[in-house]
Amino acid sequence: MTAVDTGAVAGWVREGGPRHALLLHGGPGLGYEYLDALADEIGPAWSVASFQQRGLAPSTLDGPFDIATAVADIAAFLDALGWDRAVLVGHSWGGHLALHAAVAIPDRFVGVLGVDPLGAVGDGGQQEFAEALTARIPADDLARLADAADSVEALRILWPGYAANPADPPPFPGVRISDEVSDALWVDIRARMGALAAALADLAVPVGIVTGGAGPMPATAASDIVEVVPDAWLEVVDGAGHFPWLERPGCVGAALDRLMA
Repeated sequence: MTAVDTGAVAGWVREGGPRHALLLHGGPGLGYEYLDALADEIGPAWSVASFQQRGLAPSTLDGPFDIATAVADIAAFLDALGWDRAVLVGHSWGGHLALHAAVAIPDRFVGVLGVDPLGAVGDGGQQEFAEALTARIPADDLARLADAADSVEALRILWPGYAANPADPPPFPGVRISDEVSDALWVDIRARMGALAAALADLAVPVGIVTGGAGPMPATAASDIVEVVPDAWLEVVDGAGHFPWLERPGCVGAALDRLMA
């Protein structure tokens, strides 16, 4: 736990080898627990940590909920861990946030690994992602969205669409969602997209991306990042969707090894 302007941000660390990996969850506004399975596939050569981004317990529930504050919280948590530098492993929105952090505080990072990230060019693939996701859901299930009790129930209805095979998705993970965080950060994400794309052309931090080849995230979300960032690379995992480590265990660990090599 480390103090920030409106309280604290909190998370966990699993001590291991000398390499440091900090996991950033997606959303924005999701609970961080769903990354536990991803942490498990990063081997004992690594010390691995993650923290709850503000807006949900055990971190502060108070904003501001914007990208600059999210980057500052990453730096604060690294300081609390005593890690001068780390590899950022960010999923979805977390992969997008990792790019902002690499631009803002590059000296803190050995590299960035995006896991099926939101893109950084144009709208980042957001509209195409939303359209593809809903197209994968049967009409009867989509009709239930209007009556969903909350955002978690809505995500449960949409969950099969994230998988490579919507007819046989992985089990739905336990998740929490803050609508306040999500709404506020999406405004800032869209406002800063153009500036991020421009800044990535001069990024000196190594960047790799591993993405599911059969999920709703458009291929251009990742490929456009790779085209902009110097020496970045992309691995497409066949038979995987938006949560590739759930459907092809080991694929993120292997990509992390490639990043370090």
